[in-house]
Amino acid sequence: MNPAWQAYADVVVVGTGVAGLTAAVQARDCGLGVLVVTKADADDTNTRWAQGGVAVVLADSRAPHRPPDSVARHIADTLEAGAGLCVEPSVEAILADGPAAMTRLRGRGARFDLDEHGRPALAREGGHSRFRVLRAGGDATGVEVERTLLAAATDADVPVLTGHLAVEVLLAHCGAVAGLAVLDPADRLGVLRTPAVVLATGGLGRLYRATSNPAVATGDGIALALRAGAGVADLEFVQFHPTVLYTGPDAQGQCPLVTEALRGEGAVLVDGAGARLMGRHPLADLAPRDVVSAVITRRMNETGADHVYLDATHLNPKGSAFRRRFPTVHAACRAAGIDPTSEPIPVAPAAHYACGGVLTDTDGRTEVRGLYAAGEVARTGLHGANRLASNSLLEGLVVGERAAAAVAADRAIGYGRTSGPVRPMEPLTAAGRPEVIRDSMTRHAGIGRHGAGLAAALSTVEASPGPPDESPRARFEAAAMTLVARALILAAAERTESRGCHVRSDHPDRDDALWRRSQAVRLDGDTPSVSDRVRPRGTTR
Repeated sequence: MNPAWQAYADVVVVGTGVAGLTAAVQARDCGLGVLVVTKADADDTNTRWAQGGVAVVLADSRAPHRPPDSVARHIADTLEAGAGLCVEPSVEAILADGPAAMTRLRGRGARFDLDEHGRPALAREGGHSRFRVLRAGGDATGVEVERTLLAAATDADVPVLTGHLAVEVLLAHCGAVAGLAVLDPADRLGVLRTPAVVLATGGLGRLYRATSNPAVATGDGIALALRAGAGVADLEFVQFHPTVLYTGPDAQGQCPLVTEALRGEGAVLVDGAGARLMGRHPLADLAPRDVVSAVITRRMNETGADHVYLDATHLNPKGSAFRRRFPTVHAACRAAGIDPTSEPIPVAPAAHYACGGVLTDTDGRTEVRGLYAAGEVARTGLHGANRLASNSLLEGLVVGERAAAAVAADRAIGYGRTSGPVRPMEPLTAAGRPEVIRDSMTRHAGIGRHGAGLAAALSTVEASPGPPDESPRARFEAAAMTLVARALILAAAERTESRGCHVRSDHPDRDDALWRRSQAVRLDGDTPSVSDRVRPRGTTR
């Protein structure tokens, strides 16, 4: 490896979403030298597109006409949504830290919506038994969170390298992190010497044809962790958001999200004949996302339709309330030629959130010394088999702070002070063609799965020719997509039941006797393999 350039930092954070920027600012507050890298622009993240809000129990948010809330109720709702696979101590730890983390974010200048009495204006989303979702700009919470954290990073003098793609976590011969290899915007290879890398790269929605995720969500962080020797878990649980704006049968890439908060305000799902879809469920249209997506998919299969409708015309006849409360959704609908104040909104499920990811403890530590992960890329045990709506931004805030504190604590006791010589970079794993991967994943590894289809998907992904664009950046990104797709398909094929986001038509029942457990995937050479050992090694200090 002959890098064109080198730099040094106490900790390198990969990603500029809520988890990455929170970790970076907190690490700077701990006195560490921090460098942030991101492969696109600083605000080109999943966080920016989060519409619903932050699920958190705040002391100043109780409204007299609503039943009281508590962290214990929030924990119970999270466990219920997670379908038996949440790690309960992790859920308790992260949600208990949520109110303090939100207080610090508001102290940094985040402006959230208030009601007429000056209290936080709370929404209710699917799976929540209480109104506890804090929002900003109606349906633009992610924009406000991203703005606040980018400003905090600037104020803290945290340098951000945009357009830099992380391609390899470099290890010392002792197995600890010694650096990070990146491609700069000119595709020159550079090395960031560091004893600590925090992965905060977001999710993997772009493994599917239609998704709510931006173009950066290609599973890079999961691939980096696997190649470094870390395990990943719960990859088979990919949450499909029930209501993404349907713009036609050929829609691909990032599709506009239609926030769940609309259903919290009383919008209902109907089919083409106007019949309600969720009327029989105890929570009706606010059932957990995996339930709603499955019901929509079944109705589409029964009727031969490729979408259903969300009827929100009740909000008010002139539409001013809709525009004021949901400006992002209103603008997206109008751009597609739909007037949501007078006609139902066409919607369909699309890939939205990875419930699994890199195995970590609640402090972001992985199995590899010096490697940490936070946010959607990490599997802390909070989400289980299905994420409770709006828990993701809160997790990014809490675990981002915890990961930074873990880096500082580990350095204080001697980890990472000397990393020794660096091993040479591993040969690049096979890189398939992205469009082939997306088509196969959408057809066989989406909401409805079958053993034969998963086997066909694995064969197709492994046999896919390389990307037509042979630039180093395109090849590295395609290699990450290929590796993550293989790992996800293997995990989905191994789990012979239906649970949460994972639905098998050949195994339609939930099997708690055999499958109330997570499974991990690790690399054996270049080949992903499934194991039952999910506890990260070396994560207790």
